[in-house]
Amino acid sequence: MTMAKRDTYTPDSLLAVAVEVFIERGYDGTSMEHLSKAAGISKSSIYHHVRSKEELLHRAISRALDGLFGVLEEPAALQGRAIERLEHVTRRVTEVLMDELPYVTLLLRVRGNTDTERWAMERRREFDHEVSALLKQAAADGDLRDDVDVRLATRLLFGMINSIVEWYRPGRGGTARRDEVAEAVVRTAFAGLRRP
Repeated sequence: MTMAKRDTYTPDSLLAVAVEVFIERGYDGTSMEHLSKAAGISKSSIYHHVRSKEELLHRAISRALDGLFGVLEEPAALQGRAIERLEHVTRRVTEVLMDELPYVTLLLRVRGNTDTERWAMERRREFDHEVSALLKQAAADGDLRDDVDVRLATRLLFGMINSIVEWYRPGRGGTARRDEVAEAVVRTAFAGLRRP
């Protein structure tokens, strides 16, 4: 009598595999068959953990969004001058992106084709609005250069941070450490934003 292969996957480890497959194939191009092959388990074992592929997407995107919105609740993001709060948020968002790299990468690639993707895009807009409000307050406080267009600066700041998903690979030789990347983002951005 042979023993059936025991499902050693946890919801978190299954989620990690699903995120890799979603990034590689695209969410729309991924089937439950693709997920079961990548995980090395049967489709019925996947359904033991989740109801659907979209539930996996929702869990993954929630993990990224929870990390980003959590930054906005940190004491240094809530107290002090807006420019200092903005620097803190910029540093921490960069760190969250690197800590949760596959999850944030997936978040940045959603296109609004499902209810979960539309929800994620709305939450991203809410987050962007919160950061934009900090930039506007810093401008109102007189801490930003006069020639800074706040709306453009918001887009450029997020563009710089979000581009990290394209090249940052932890553990590879030649890749800067997490703290080095976060510090470089803050120095680069605020050298151009702060009033001299």
